Amino acid sequence: MSALSAGTPFEALRGQLEQAATEFADGPDALQGILLGIVDDVDRAVREPLEIFPVCHHSPASAVAMARRLREKQPKVVYLELCEDMAPLLPELRNCRLPVAVQAFASEVKGFPAEWAPLSVVAPITEASAEYQAIAYALETPGVELVLVDRSSDHVFQWQAGATEPPDPDAPPAEEEAALHGDAVGVEIGDLRPRFAELEEHLLHHGRVRHWSEWWHQYVELPLGDSDHDTYRQVMLLIGSLFRRLAPGDTDRVRVDEDRERYMWTRMREHLATTGTDPEDCLYVCGAFHASSRVEEFGVHGSDTFEITPPSASTWQHGLIPSSHAAIEAQFGLAAGSVSIAATQWAKNVKRTRVEPYRLVGQAGARKAAKPRKAVAPAAPATPETPSDRLSGFLRTPPALDRLDEAELLGWSVEIVRSARRNGYLASTADAIAVFETSILLAGMRDRARPTPYDFQDAAVTCIEKETVPGRRDVRRLVEILMGGDRIGQVGYDALPPLARDVHDRLAPLDLKLQQRGVQRALLDMTSRPELRQCSDVLWMLRHLMPHGAARPIMGERELGKQSVQESWDLALGTHQRALIELGYEGVSIEQVLEQRLRRAAYAPNATTAQVLAAVEDAVLHLRSGRLADELGTRALDVLATERSVDGAPEVLRRVRRLLAYYRISRPVLPSWIESFAKTGYAHYCTLLPTAFTDEDATVRQVAAMLGFLFSMESLALSLGCDRTQLDLAFAQSHPQEPSRVALLWAAQVHLGQLPRAELRERCDGLLADPLVVPAYPHYLSGFLHALEPVPQLADFVVEAVSNAFARLPDPVLLPWLPSLITTLRAEGADLAPLLIREAGRVFPGRLAALDAWVPPWRGAPETTTTPVAAGGGSARRAALLAVHPETCDSVAGLLGCEGTWDAEAAAPSGAVLVGRHPETAAALEVLLAGV
Repeated sequence: MSALSAGTPFEALRGQLEQAATEFADGPDALQGILLGIVDDVDRAVREPLEIFPVCHHSPASAVAMARRLREKQPKVVYLELCEDMAPLLPELRNCRLPVAVQAFASEVKGFPAEWAPLSVVAPITEASAEYQAIAYALETPGVELVLVDRSSDHVFQWQAGATEPPDPDAPPAEEEAALHGDAVGVEIGDLRPRFAELEEHLLHHGRVRHWSEWWHQYVELPLGDSDHDTYRQVMLLIGSLFRRLAPGDTDRVRVDEDRERYMWTRMREHLATTGTDPEDCLYVCGAFHASSRVEEFGVHGSDTFEITPPSASTWQHGLIPSSHAAIEAQFGLAAGSVSIAATQWAKNVKRTRVEPYRLVGQAGARKAAKPRKAVAPAAPATPETPSDRLSGFLRTPPALDRLDEAELLGWSVEIVRSARRNGYLASTADAIAVFETSILLAGMRDRARPTPYDFQDAAVTCIEKETVPGRRDVRRLVEILMGGDRIGQVGYDALPPLARDVHDRLAPLDLKLQQRGVQRALLDMTSRPELRQCSDVLWMLRHLMPHGAARPIMGERELGKQSVQESWDLALGTHQRALIELGYEGVSIEQVLEQRLRRAAYAPNATTAQVLAAVEDAVLHLRSGRLADELGTRALDVLATERSVDGAPEVLRRVRRLLAYYRISRPVLPSWIESFAKTGYAHYCTLLPTAFTDEDATVRQVAAMLGFLFSMESLALSLGCDRTQLDLAFAQSHPQEPSRVALLWAAQVHLGQLPRAELRERCDGLLADPLVVPAYPHYLSGFLHALEPVPQLADFVVEAVSNAFARLPDPVLLPWLPSLITTLRAEGADLAPLLIREAGRVFPGRLAALDAWVPPWRGAPETTTTPVAAGGGSARRAALLAVHPETCDSVAGLLGCEGTWDAEAAAPSGAVLVGRHPETAAALEVLLAGV
């Protein structure tokens, strides 16, 4: 390389660096090789026939230099370092408000690990970026071709598979605006952050700055903001080569970087060979790190040994998603507020240098042109000039000290105090003066004549923020807002995928600005406006598909067999625009996406019966699809047959009851799958019941749910051919030992008639009489409480059991025992407690005064001797009401077609004549009630 570089314009610089390396390193050694290699890299890139334009991601200096160079050179072809499959989306930037991100998304993963799904690649674009200037120039200038030459989105993950693992899905979520890109892989255009920790620490320490963004702003952005093209280009090449040689970084990442360079140069040579374009009419826009490449494929005359692998079978979707300054900073590891400061610096550079930037015509948020300028003739092709050495002068010249702009700094100080007061800080004019003076002081300590926004931020935090933050924002965040704030982009309606546009069209009757950020209230009165019923259907599907908060119901519900006539919603579709756009990658309508997700959830390898039944219910609620519900119901039947645990029994019971009730009132005949489910579930739970009663992993609530399924589905299952003997054998084999399960078994035996209530009452009395069992009595009560699920008619007995405990236990025993009872009932039976409370309210007197004379119904009233009543006396009194008010009886007789008249002289008919004639029935009923 040194031999080839002989006679180049950088000979003087090479000699100076060689002399410096010999002096400082005690002889020409590794340092000399590094310094001379940097010069060789710059010389090689400068002498390349195809002009290389090095940039840094979201750098205002790069954007200004790019706009200036494009107007001077007027290239016919612009090669841009961006994923080649994203090219069709770039014209849609006209319909967006920057910043936005170009996204490639793949939900169906083929050829990659399944846990990586879904795959997502984003490339954020801001107005203060060189790549946007190149895109706007190419799209708005006739006859200019824009060619994206970087690896495709599929190759991003192909190469990542052998380099690094995808982000941890269990990592804590970032802030809302910083998470606009989600866990997508970011395409780095011009990433110039050092990859060697010691090097970055050295730069920050000697530069007297806190983080990399501040170092770059102070030592690169400001010096290059007013530089000419040659100086800018050579300095950026120098920086890229410096970081590449001193800090190569991880071996796998270096391999991926070099493969990207081989890929891009291969694509450019293919395009030149196909179109026959002169390299002098082209411009290659890439990161400074890649501009100083040393691969063999570098240049238009490089080797063609690199083979591009074919893409995988994954299906990729492409679109635009909203981005924000905070999302860009979070994804690329920049300091908070650095992109906002860069946007402010971009506006200053444009105003100071009078460079006219390129903007897409009709783009939302773009500034309007002040006055139309006269048409300028296209620039004549510039004669290639021999590159000259601009590095020597730049490196020898001391940095120009900007004079203090007191008006700007004073304005910042006043505004930050005003903003701090609005956010609860006790700031005053004295604080504004302190911030002003402290900013100048900090800048002087850091060898800066003019305070930077970072100096001002430190000064504001020091002078205003004391010990606590009274409001939602601290002073550092207030300074970021003052410098431009976190601008959030928006994708226009025309650039949305078909699904998102369909959602906006179907919600148009709401008369809301759905693309606007923030929460909007939607009121739906389906009685007066029946067309809003379709909007309600869309909103319920969005609630199921999108993140929490995108569509949140305030009033109204959607349940099986029920439909609201009025609803109220809080909508934030503009805030969650990215999630809505990504739904468009899965289908062309939300119904299709919902059906796909329900199928995916039902047919997942780890799907449970409860989850499949939930999918069935959602299919009925949101899609009203009997076909899909029957298909998923059959899947639920298959999953139930393979389950060997009762973990989901409560959820299965709740959903099966709802579905069975819905089908009974909506269909003349039950679906075949639910009949088979009841039959299979009856046999399935009968088989698992003995084991569940003794299994330590099964909870009491799960066992109670199994019993609830058996008792509620018993009549249907027996009608379909099941045998009651299965249930009898299951209970005969059940021998629980834990108190709550024992109580649950007793309650089930009462329901089946195997245990009389009198005997159950005696067993509970025996538990209270045994001092060794009293501490475990709350667990028995817990079992009885859970028994209300399968046997709700035992509510009065549970009230009796609790009341007897409070009545019989002395205070020394009851008071230590009471906390255990309360915590047990709250933890294990909170959902069944209302049934118990309602029953207690029915049994106990409603007034305190009546409590002393109140006798519990389970103790029974004192028996009294009943004497026969004469036929003419008591019987007449029993029927006196009919004689006084005969109208009711006449109406009933007329309905039944009976004719007759009232006999006023005859004795009133006796109401108990039949009982007197046939006393056997009454006696048998008395024995039955006494036994219960």
